[in-house]
Amino acid sequence: MSAKLSTVRALLDTLDYGNVLMNNSIDSLEVGPFETRYFAFLETITEMRPQLHRYCARMTGSVMDGEDVVQEALFEAYRKLEKFDESRPLKPWLFRIAHNRCIDLLRRRAARDAAEASAAVPETILPSELPDIRIGYAVEHLVLTLPPKERACVLLKEVFEYSLEEIAGMVDSTVGGVKAALSRARTKLAASSPQPKPSQFANQEVTRVMHLYVERFNRRDWDAVRELISADARLNVADAYAGKLVDAPYFSNWDRQSMPWKLAEGKVDGEPAVIILHRGPDTWTPYSVVRLGVLGQHIERITDYVHCPWVLSPATSINTRSLN
Repeated sequence: MSAKLSTVRALLDTLDYGNVLMNNSIDSLEVGPFETRYFAFLETITEMRPQLHRYCARMTGSVMDGEDVVQEALFEAYRKLEKFDESRPLKPWLFRIAHNRCIDLLRRRAARDAAEASAAVPETILPSELPDIRIGYAVEHLVLTLPPKERACVLLKEVFEYSLEEIAGMVDSTVGGVKAALSRARTKLAASSPQPKPSQFANQEVTRVMHLYVERFNRRDWDAVRELISADARLNVADAYAGKLVDAPYFSNWDRQSMPWKLAEGKVDGEPAVIILHRGPDTWTPYSVVRLGVLGQHIERITDYVHCPWVLSPATSINTRSLN
């Protein structure tokens, strides 16, 4: 998709202003339902969303963290629309914002040390012809073993097929720096073999709360579900709402959901999660996912990705207790 800012602005200008999303992070949002103009912005970039998510999922190593990063990147892009040069293509600009948000997340995880060690290597200009690697599905996951800059360069070059010049702009480097990062990455990947991602084990209390949440949610026993949730719990419904759960019509919205659905306990790439199942012609299939933040005996945060079914597409494994 070759969307331009002029197209985006033309659509947004036909809509009324509401509570403009001006915060730096989803965690700081108290705006409740997102405004109409933001939905219009999302509509113009629909075709880009799976690719943005795939990139961020590979950078962060988690399909759910990846979508969280995309959400924050899109908020940032929305705030900056009026300052962007509309003669430039929109997609590389969005990728750059998403890349920077990924780096922010990796820094918060204390993974930035590896990136800084990589940056200390002299960025020697290499020959224009770089050694080729055939980047299949396994290699796409192997990039998690690389420092963030090398990881980004491999993904942007081999998976998303950006030019060296475009990549340099996205990762705030030079063409020579990108070539050097690619060369180091390819050397490391050539000597690597796929390693399964370790499974995360939820403690007994988290497992108990998740089990009760799924059981009560499937019964549509909303009062019983609320008993599991703290009074000041936060709710993030990707592409729809961010704020306090108590202020949201969350359960009534699920009650009115038209598609046949149920929840199941499960794991996505080894991470405990609630799987949203959709009823097909013959069986239940994974549709999207919900992440619960549990503290003590109560749920402190719910992050629901029901409006982003592409979230599960890059996952290596999706396991549920039962699909029947």
